[in-house]
Amino acid sequence: MTEQEIGRVAFDPPADAHVPLALPFTNLDGHAVSVRDAIDGRPTLLIPADFTCRQICGPALTIASSALRQTGLAAGRDYSLIIVGIDPRDSRDDARRFTEGQTGQAGTAVLTGTSDTIRTLLDSIGYHTAVDRSRDAIAHPAAFVTLAPDGRVVRALSSLALQPGDLRLALLEAGNGRIGGLPGRIALLCYGFDAVHGIYTSRIAAILQLLGATTIAAMAGLIGLLLVRGKRRGASA
Repeated sequence: MTEQEIGRVAFDPPADAHVPLALPFTNLDGHAVSVRDAIDGRPTLLIPADFTCRQICGPALTIASSALRQTGLAAGRDYSLIIVGIDPRDSRDDARRFTEGQTGQAGTAVLTGTSDTIRTLLDSIGYHTAVDRSRDAIAHPAAFVTLAPDGRVVRALSSLALQPGDLRLALLEAGNGRIGGLPGRIALLCYGFDAVHGIYTSRIAAILQLLGATTIAAMAGLIGLLLVRGKRRGASA
């Protein structure tokens, strides 16, 4: 690959990125499935993958599968998982071999598509690839996204530095607090997302600082009010 071609490989989701819900793909059973069908009204982890990749994609799927099991959330109930092939030459058999033993059945869609469909999907999330003809492979970013039920991109995460806690928070955020119960909603209040590093960071200190400043301001206002009242009483006396 040329340096210029390598430079085109990037992951930069546009502002307010949305995945087109009507895009048609094919699942492992050979049935037509739209993105809307695969999301099925749940927050979703969308993993672009090269089903014949021998380097990044296999380990990335293993990391994601392990992290999902540690989130405490249930596929098909709390979230959906979509694994979509980025190489239109890959067959359903390639997809089946790639995902075998890594994913469950509930809430999981493993999809193949045409060149146009795949390109439209990847462009919608800012996922840019390049063909490496010397190796008969596709160079691609090591990343994936969480989606809200309406197809909106919520978070972009590194697929090789993924932590179960970050993935859980990303899915909770994509579900807008509707999954994970009260502890999940509290967790969203206590964490902020660092877009530069692609991780969630505790913002408890910031919250405490805000509360402290609010308390000080309230006390200052109360003292001022008491002083004004005291002067008025002294003047009236």
